[in-house]
This record gives sequence, structure tokens and C-alpha cells, in this order.
Amino acid sequence: MDSNVIFLHILIFTLCTLVKSKSSLCRTSCGDIQINYPFGIDDGCGSPYYRHILVCTESNRLELRTPSGRYSVVRVDYMDPHILVTDPNMWTCQDGPRLRPTRPFSLDTSIHFSLSSQNDYLFFNCSEKDVIVEPKPVFCERFPDRCDSTCDSASYLCRHLPNCAHALDSTITCCSYYPKATESLRLMLKYCDTYTSVYWRNLGESQTYSTAPEYGIRIDFDIPVTTRCLQCQDGSKGGGTCGFDVETRGFTCLCDKRNVTTYCKDHSQHARSSRVIAGKKDISIH
Repeated sequence: MDSNVIFLHILIFTLCTLVKSKSSLCRTSCGDIQINYPFGIDDGCGSPYYRHILVCTESNRLELRTPSGRYSVVRVDYMDPHILVTDPNMWTCQDGPRLRPTRPFSLDTSIHFSLSSQNDYLFFNCSEKDVIVEPKPVFCERFPDRCDSTCDSASYLCRHLPNCAHALDSTITCCSYYPKATESLRLMLKYCDTYTSVYWRNLGESQTYSTAPEYGIRIDFDIPVTTRCLQCQDGSKGGGTCGFDVETRGFTCLCDKRNVTTYCKDHSQHARSSRVIAGKKDISIH
């Protein structure tokens, strides 16, 4: 065989080996946002509970997939487990009195996500024929059994819209209501022109006020903790990365040179079949 052809075959084999080796690693960030367990932006990384939930776009922007669309992720906090996202369809200060219709934000109830109780939802121009729009303290005193059904027209946030207290004119009504489910949010938007979400950001104990309102949607998440994952991550046992088999969804500890079912320094384990590459990049854009 010609020496040039042999060299070309060796070069192609070397490049393929390097690509395969690199593809078995899990990316640990997207832009300036850290990607840690239980999440992964490469298939086979993190917990299977959150598979295909986070997407790192070609422009290195992290997005969250939900049934209602894809939303830019502002922050992921692993100490106080939550994701903060923005919804471009919601009302913002820039809209002012121009109340454009919007679609309700929703979450997949089969995933370990929940809308945080630290969110407040403000609804604008609701039909008082179909929605109870009253000052909540007064209404709850009169009708304690129906207290949860009122949209609070005396809400602090309605009177002090974050960053734009005077964005709405006197012809637009505002009330605050926390929907307990996606269906109740859809129902509210049948009778209200639009809405927005405000969450209470923790400022730390050193501040005069511990929280401050900002626009966005806070989503709380669970971190599934298992003995196998803790062993896998243990530095004394090899410091692997928790992942899963992309075909069986069974637990896998991802190591530098091989994937095992226990931990990286357990030499009795055998590498997984090469037909399944954990950490393969998810390049699908929907």
C-alpha cells in the first residue's frame, strides 16, 4: 500500500479516536452558567430525570425546554436549588400601557420541577365579572373559605411595579394571584389581558432588606441523591461524573477513559459497550 495512503489511514484513525474521547466528556458550562449534576447539556450526563431539558445553543446561550416553549436561563443555583428564566412573552416595563396578549408559561408535571412560591403573578385588566378582583385582606376577612380565589387588587407589587412604578396609567387595573397549576393560569388569562411574573431575589443577610422583587420565573428543582452517585463523585474513588446509559437510562459513572457502573477506581468493572457514547452532544434545535 502506498505510504501516503497508510499515513492518511493513521491520521483519520487518530482524529476519530480523539473525537470519540472528547465526546465522552460532559460539558460543565454553557456561557457563564455552570452545568452540574443533576443537569447535563450532553446526552448521558447528569440525571435521566432532566434529560433534554437544558439546551446550550450554538451562540452559547442556555435555554430551558418546557411544553410552552424555550426560555433563556438567567441563573442556575445548586445551593438553593432553582432555575431562573425569562419569558419574552410576558409584560415588561418597556410595554408600558400597551397590553399585548401572551401565552401562559407551563412546566412538564412529570419532571421534578415546580413553580416557586417565591413567584408573584400580576394580572392586568381582568374581567371583574369572571375574576374576583378585590383587596385580599378585606375579602379574606369576609370570605375566609374563598380566600385563595381572589386576585389581590391591593397588592404591594401592583402599587410598586419593580423598576417602573408608573408604567401603567389609571385606566389599567392590576391584581396579584398565585396560580397553583398551569390550568388555573390558563383560566386567568382567558379573562385578563396579559400578565407578568415577579420573583423575590435573596439579597443576603448583610442587606437591610433580605429580598427584592425582579421580573422572571423561578423554578425549583430536586437533586436526586444516590449512594452510587456520591461514590462516583468521590475524589478518593476517582472523581467521576454521574451520568446514565442513553439506551437503558441506568446509572453510569463517567470516567476519563471508561464508563463504569460503580466508581472510576473500581478496576473490576468493565467499560461499557462502545456503541453507546455518553456525553454525545445534543445538537438538535427545536
